[in-house]
Amino acid sequence: MIAIPLVTILYVLVNISYLLVMSPSEILSSDAMAVSWGNQVLGSWAWLVPLAVALSTFGTVNGAFFSGSRLCYAAAREGHMPQLMSMIHVNRLTPAPALVFTTAAALVLVIPGNFSTFVNLLSFLSWLTSGTTFGCLLYLRIKTKNLPHTYKVPTFIPAVMFLVSLYLVLAPIIDHPQMESLYIFFFLLSGFLVYFLLFHFQCQFKCMQAATRHLQLLLEVAPSTKGH
Repeated sequence: MIAIPLVTILYVLVNISYLLVMSPSEILSSDAMAVSWGNQVLGSWAWLVPLAVALSTFGTVNGAFFSGSRLCYAAAREGHMPQLMSMIHVNRLTPAPALVFTTAAALVLVIPGNFSTFVNLLSFLSWLTSGTTFGCLLYLRIKTKNLPHTYKVPTFIPAVMFLVSLYLVLAPIIDHPQMESLYIFFFLLSGFLVYFLLFHFQCQFKCMQAATRHLQLLLEVAPSTKGH
Protein backbone atom coordinates (compact mmCIF):
# COMPACT_ATOMS: atom_id res chain seq x y z
CA MET A 1 0.00 0.00 0.00
CA ILE A 2 2.97 2.32 0.45
CA ALA A 3 5.65 1.03 -1.91
CA ILE A 4 3.58 0.62 -5.10
CA PRO A 5 1.90 4.09 -5.01
CA LEU A 6 5.26 5.67 -4.06
CA VAL A 7 7.08 4.08 -6.99
CA THR A 8 4.21 4.98 -9.34
CA ILE A 9 4.32 8.63 -8.25
CA LEU A 10 8.10 8.74 -8.71
CA TYR A 11 7.83 7.31 -12.22
CA VAL A 12 5.15 9.87 -13.15
CA LEU A 13 7.23 12.75 -11.75
CA VAL A 14 10.31 11.57 -13.66
CA ASN A 15 8.38 11.49 -16.93
CA ILE A 16 6.93 14.94 -16.21
CA SER A 17 10.47 16.26 -15.65
CA TYR A 18 11.53 14.81 -19.03
CA LEU A 19 8.67 16.64 -20.75
CA LEU A 20 9.46 19.91 -18.96
CA VAL A 21 13.20 19.88 -19.74
CA MET A 22 13.38 18.26 -23.18
CA SER A 23 11.57 19.12 -26.39
CA PRO A 24 9.63 16.46 -28.33
CA SER A 25 12.37 16.31 -30.98
CA GLU A 26 15.04 15.79 -28.32
CA ILE A 27 13.01 13.01 -26.72
CA LEU A 28 12.54 11.22 -30.05
CA SER A 29 16.20 11.55 -31.05
CA SER A 30 17.66 10.54 -27.67
CA ASP A 31 18.92 6.98 -27.19
CA ALA A 32 18.84 7.41 -23.40
CA MET A 33 16.47 10.11 -22.13
CA ALA A 34 17.76 9.95 -18.57
CA VAL A 35 21.31 10.71 -19.74
CA SER A 36 20.14 13.55 -21.98
CA TRP A 37 18.09 14.95 -19.12
CA GLY A 38 21.10 14.70 -16.80
CA ASN A 39 23.34 16.54 -19.27
CA GLN A 40 20.91 19.47 -19.35
CA VAL A 41 19.97 19.63 -15.66
CA LEU A 42 22.94 18.27 -13.69
CA GLY A 43 25.80 19.53 -15.84
CA SER A 44 29.10 18.17 -14.54
CA TRP A 45 27.22 15.82 -12.22
CA ALA A 46 25.46 14.09 -15.12
CA TRP A 47 27.53 10.94 -14.52
CA LEU A 48 25.30 10.24 -11.52
CA VAL A 49 22.43 9.30 -13.85
CA PRO A 50 24.09 6.33 -15.62
CA LEU A 51 25.56 5.24 -12.27
CA ALA A 52 22.09 5.24 -10.69
CA VAL A 53 20.68 3.36 -13.69
CA ALA A 54 23.43 0.73 -13.41
CA LEU A 55 22.77 0.26 -9.68
CA SER A 56 19.02 0.03 -10.27
CA THR A 57 19.52 -2.49 -13.06
CA PHE A 58 21.81 -4.60 -10.88
CA GLY A 59 19.24 -4.63 -8.09
CA THR A 60 16.45 -5.58 -10.48
CA VAL A 61 18.47 -8.41 -12.04
CA ASN A 62 19.48 -9.66 -8.60
CA GLY A 63 15.86 -9.81 -7.45
CA ALA A 64 14.66 -11.37 -10.71
CA PHE A 65 17.42 -13.99 -10.56
CA PHE A 66 16.48 -15.19 -7.09
CA SER A 67 12.70 -14.95 -7.58
CA GLY A 68 12.79 -16.55 -11.05
CA SER A 69 14.80 -19.53 -9.89
CA ARG A 70 12.43 -20.08 -6.99
CA LEU A 71 9.50 -20.07 -9.39
CA CYS A 72 11.13 -23.03 -11.16
CA TYR A 73 11.80 -24.62 -7.78
CA ALA A 74 8.18 -24.23 -6.64
CA ALA A 75 6.83 -25.47 -9.98
CA ALA A 76 9.04 -28.55 -9.80
CA ARG A 77 7.80 -29.35 -6.28
CA GLU A 78 4.26 -29.32 -7.67
CA GLY A 79 5.27 -31.68 -10.49
CA HIS A 80 5.20 -29.10 -13.28
CA MET A 81 8.93 -29.24 -14.04
CA PRO A 82 11.67 -31.91 -13.80
CA GLN A 83 12.24 -33.36 -10.34
CA LEU A 84 15.84 -32.14 -10.35
CA MET A 85 14.59 -28.54 -10.14
CA SER A 86 12.92 -29.27 -6.81
CA MET A 87 16.17 -30.35 -5.14
CA ILE A 88 18.26 -28.17 -2.84
CA HIS A 89 21.93 -28.11 -1.94
CA VAL A 90 22.68 -30.46 0.96
CA ASN A 91 24.78 -27.88 2.83
CA ARG A 92 23.60 -24.43 1.74
CA LEU A 93 19.89 -25.36 1.39
CA THR A 94 19.57 -23.31 -1.80
CA PRO A 95 17.77 -24.47 -4.99
CA ALA A 96 21.04 -24.89 -6.91
CA PRO A 97 19.59 -26.74 -9.95
CA ALA A 98 16.93 -24.07 -10.44
CA LEU A 99 19.58 -21.32 -10.19
CA VAL A 100 21.81 -23.09 -12.73
CA PHE A 101 18.86 -23.61 -15.08
CA THR A 102 17.85 -19.94 -14.87
CA THR A 103 21.42 -18.82 -15.59
CA ALA A 104 21.78 -21.22 -18.54
CA ALA A 105 18.44 -20.14 -20.03
CA ALA A 106 19.42 -16.46 -19.73
CA LEU A 107 22.76 -17.07 -21.46
CA VAL A 108 21.12 -18.99 -24.30
CA LEU A 109 18.67 -16.14 -24.88
CA VAL A 110 21.24 -13.33 -24.64
CA ILE A 111 24.21 -14.69 -26.64
CA PRO A 112 22.76 -15.02 -30.16
CA GLY A 113 20.34 -12.09 -30.25
CA ASN A 114 20.18 -8.32 -30.48
CA PHE A 115 19.68 -6.69 -27.09
CA SER A 116 16.82 -4.36 -28.08
CA THR A 117 15.01 -7.20 -29.86
CA PHE A 118 15.54 -9.41 -26.83
CA VAL A 119 14.06 -6.78 -24.49
CA ASN A 120 11.01 -6.27 -26.73
CA LEU A 121 10.32 -9.98 -27.08
CA LEU A 122 10.88 -10.63 -23.39
CA SER A 123 8.45 -7.81 -22.57
CA PHE A 124 5.90 -9.35 -24.95
CA LEU A 125 6.30 -12.78 -23.33
CA SER A 126 6.23 -11.35 -19.82
CA TRP A 127 3.01 -9.38 -20.33
CA LEU A 128 1.41 -12.30 -22.18
CA THR A 129 2.02 -14.66 -19.25
CA SER A 130 1.10 -11.98 -16.72
CA GLY A 131 -2.16 -11.25 -18.54
CA THR A 132 -2.95 -14.97 -18.58
CA THR A 133 -2.34 -15.10 -14.82
CA PHE A 134 -4.62 -12.12 -14.18
CA GLY A 135 -7.30 -13.65 -16.40
CA CYS A 136 -7.09 -16.97 -14.54
CA LEU A 137 -7.40 -15.16 -11.23
CA LEU A 138 -10.55 -13.37 -12.42
CA TYR A 139 -11.97 -16.66 -13.74
CA LEU A 140 -11.40 -18.39 -10.40
CA ARG A 141 -12.93 -15.45 -8.54
CA ILE A 142 -16.12 -15.94 -10.58
CA LYS A 143 -16.27 -19.74 -10.66
CA THR A 144 -15.12 -20.39 -7.07
CA LYS A 145 -16.43 -17.30 -5.31
CA ASN A 146 -17.81 -19.36 -2.42
CA LEU A 147 -14.49 -21.05 -1.68
CA PRO A 148 -11.87 -19.51 0.64
CA HIS A 149 -9.17 -17.66 -1.30
CA THR A 150 -5.60 -17.80 -0.05
CA TYR A 151 -4.54 -14.87 -2.27
CA LYS A 152 -6.62 -11.93 -1.14
CA VAL A 153 -6.63 -8.82 -3.31
CA PRO A 154 -9.48 -6.51 -4.45
CA THR A 155 -10.95 -7.79 -7.71
CA PHE A 156 -10.58 -4.46 -9.50
CA ILE A 157 -6.75 -4.70 -9.28
CA PRO A 158 -6.38 -7.89 -11.39
CA ALA A 159 -9.16 -6.57 -13.67
CA VAL A 160 -7.23 -3.37 -14.37
CA MET A 161 -3.95 -5.24 -14.75
CA PHE A 162 -5.59 -7.69 -17.17
CA LEU A 163 -6.68 -4.77 -19.38
CA VAL A 164 -3.19 -3.22 -19.15
CA SER A 165 -1.58 -6.54 -20.09
CA LEU A 166 -3.97 -6.97 -22.99
CA TYR A 167 -3.08 -3.51 -24.30
CA LEU A 168 0.68 -4.02 -23.91
CA VAL A 169 0.47 -7.34 -25.81
CA LEU A 170 -1.82 -6.22 -28.64
CA ALA A 171 -0.61 -2.64 -29.18
CA PRO A 172 2.92 -3.55 -30.43
CA ILE A 173 1.49 -6.28 -32.69
CA ILE A 174 -1.03 -3.90 -34.27
CA ASP A 175 1.39 -0.97 -34.52
CA HIS A 176 4.48 -2.87 -35.69
CA PRO A 177 3.89 -6.59 -36.28
CA GLN A 178 6.98 -8.82 -36.18
CA MET A 179 7.48 -12.47 -37.02
CA GLU A 180 9.47 -12.82 -33.81
CA SER A 181 6.27 -12.29 -31.80
CA LEU A 182 4.74 -15.29 -33.56
CA TYR A 183 7.83 -17.35 -32.73
CA ILE A 184 7.54 -16.36 -29.07
CA PHE A 185 3.86 -17.32 -29.05
CA PHE A 186 4.60 -20.77 -30.51
CA PHE A 187 7.49 -21.16 -28.05
CA LEU A 188 5.04 -20.50 -25.22
CA LEU A 189 2.57 -23.03 -26.63
CA SER A 190 5.32 -25.65 -26.84
CA GLY A 191 5.34 -25.65 -23.04
CA PHE A 192 1.92 -27.34 -23.11
CA LEU A 193 3.32 -30.18 -25.21
CA VAL A 194 6.29 -30.66 -22.88
CA TYR A 195 4.09 -30.51 -19.78
CA PHE A 196 1.48 -33.04 -20.96
CA LEU A 197 4.08 -35.41 -22.42
CA LEU A 198 6.57 -35.46 -19.54
CA PHE A 199 4.56 -34.59 -16.45
CA HIS A 200 0.83 -35.08 -16.96
CA PHE A 201 1.19 -38.48 -18.68
CA GLN A 202 4.45 -39.24 -16.79
CA CYS A 203 6.42 -40.23 -19.91
CA GLN A 204 9.83 -40.69 -18.30
CA PHE A 205 12.82 -41.62 -20.44
CA LYS A 206 15.75 -43.62 -19.07
CA CYS A 207 18.22 -41.02 -20.30
CA MET A 208 16.44 -38.32 -18.25
CA GLN A 209 16.55 -40.48 -15.13
CA ALA A 210 20.27 -41.14 -15.62
CA ALA A 211 20.92 -37.43 -16.24
CA THR A 212 19.03 -36.57 -13.05
CA ARG A 213 21.18 -38.94 -10.98
CA HIS A 214 24.46 -37.63 -12.43
CA LEU A 215 23.46 -33.97 -12.00
CA GLN A 216 22.30 -34.68 -8.46
CA LEU A 217 25.75 -36.01 -7.59
CA LEU A 218 27.53 -33.21 -9.46
CA LEU A 219 25.55 -30.39 -7.83
CA GLU A 220 25.39 -32.08 -4.41
CA VAL A 221 21.62 -31.71 -4.13
CA ALA A 222 18.88 -33.81 -2.55
CA PRO A 223 15.06 -33.81 -2.68
CA SER A 224 13.46 -31.27 -0.39
CA THR A 225 10.54 -31.77 1.96
CA LYS A 226 7.41 -29.63 2.23
CA GLY A 227 8.64 -28.14 5.47
CA HIS A 228 11.84 -26.70 3.94
